[in-house]
Amino acid sequence: MVKMANLLSTLHLNLLTLLSNLFSHLTSLFFSLLSLTHALLIVLGFTRPNQWEPPTFLDSLLYSPLLHLTTNLYQILLFLRGHPFHPPPHHSRIRVVCLSDTHSLRPPSIPRGDLLIHAGDLSATGTFDDLQDQISWLSSLPFRHKVVVGGNHDCFLDRASSIHRTRGQKEKRKLDWKGVVWLQDELTTLEFEDREVAGKRKLNIFGSGWVRRCGGDDFAFQYDDERPPWEGRIPVETDVLVTHCPPKGHRDLLLGCPSLLAELWKVKPKLHVFGHVHHGAGVESVFYDECQAAYEGLVLRTAAVEMSMLKRWFDFQGLKYALSVLRYGLQSVLWKWIMAGPGSNNGGVLVNAGVMKGNTGRLRKGRGTVKVVDL
Repeated sequence: MVKMANLLSTLHLNLLTLLSNLFSHLTSLFFSLLSLTHALLIVLGFTRPNQWEPPTFLDSLLYSPLLHLTTNLYQILLFLRGHPFHPPPHHSRIRVVCLSDTHSLRPPSIPRGDLLIHAGDLSATGTFDDLQDQISWLSSLPFRHKVVVGGNHDCFLDRASSIHRTRGQKEKRKLDWKGVVWLQDELTTLEFEDREVAGKRKLNIFGSGWVRRCGGDDFAFQYDDERPPWEGRIPVETDVLVTHCPPKGHRDLLLGCPSLLAELWKVKPKLHVFGHVHHGAGVESVFYDECQAAYEGLVLRTAAVEMSMLKRWFDFQGLKYALSVLRYGLQSVLWKWIMAGPGSNNGGVLVNAGVMKGNTGRLRKGRGTVKVVDL
């Protein structure tokens, strides 16, 4: 009986081991097939290879059908609402030309204007020589004022970047800015000729190159999500905000910063120029109203870490945000087009000024590559 019991116990252990190994192999096979399927979907163009590429239709549906539909609705409503503000009457307009993410390249055609803004990633390598070459090019352009901020690739500008620990004494040279204004957590006031009244117009411009951590220690101006640098940093008198990082939910492939978005609501600048996310390039109106708040509420809720795929698919709380976007958006459109009501003129323009053709390392071509805004 004892031998029989030992035999049964041994068989039981062997069976458990066999089943455990079988389960392990099946699990490995499942994930291998899953990985192979994902790779195939990427090759066929049904899904994107990484978060820096624009989502496909399938990506958007799998992530959140509700957010996909609401985002398209929101963009249509913005188009119908028209301009978020009008330049002051009886004064000369200030033409702002916006660039970002040139990565050591030079767009062949730069529109004329009064103010040139570069929102970071001037350089591809972050070295002194690379940056100095871009600064010299910007300085040669015929603008009254030129303002730049650094980006995560502009390593030489950030003393915390490991580039300063690995490249020795050579990196202690000082850049010659040649009249170009570099801002890092600074506010500057610039004057422009007002030909209409033979006087001056002023713009308060705040710039900062901080960006959410996206690379190694050699990258510049990075911060962890747990410690964003934005709260209370942007002065309320700011007319033009220049950052490398985008605000969450606007021209950012959902890679922007929620903390920066919160500061936008406090300051409400007329113009916010940024870059970083190449595929987000473009111009978007903001009205700082209930419609925008509802849309951003859905974006932030959907992007929350604790939201699983199943919760995003069946997000009944998020549906309230979507319905609010529809309600407040239609109210605004009806007021504008049927009641002919005046706008609040308290809105602003967001510009992702990237000029790269996605992540190809090449510049985009054609009109509209370089963005222009009149203030």
